[in-house]
Amino acid sequence: MTRDPIQEAHRQWVAHGWTDAADGMAMVTSVVRAQQLLMERIDAVLRPRGLTFARYEVLRLLSFTRAGALPMSRLGSLLQVHPTSVTSAVTRLVTQGYVERVRGDDRRVVLAVLTDPGRRAVEEATRALNADVFESPGLPGPAVRDLTERLTDLRTGLGDPR
Repeated sequence: MTRDPIQEAHRQWVAHGWTDAADGMAMVTSVVRAQQLLMERIDAVLRPRGLTFARYEVLRLLSFTRAGALPMSRLGSLLQVHPTSVTSAVTRLVTQGYVERVRGDDRRVVLAVLTDPGRRAVEEATRALNADVFESPGLPGPAVRDLTERLTDLRTGLGDPR
């Protein structure tokens, strides 16, 4: 029988005298591995649609606004990513015809504006993600809610705003 590699790493941590860090190492490694597995599932849904999760998040966020538009700087703060990452994602979405860059009334502000093809793409991608990932994330409903609460506590403890 194959042993869980994270449990084995935990055992090794203890055996090497790092007992105080063993549980934390196992938790961090488990979160990172779970993130990798979830991203594999997400990528399998989005890649055939020409999207990454970062680009999907931009489209979804824009679609939630009344005007389908947000300043580039606001996108970065809402998505909690570096401005360079937002610029890169929006540049790709512009190339795909899903987003346009438009100068706002204040000419210093650049808006990312969702196009009709972008709106159709994000709605179709959301239906697929809901069906293939979000409705069955790997745990039953009550456990999903419990884990989400615990991860919220973790994020808050690491400095994320509540």
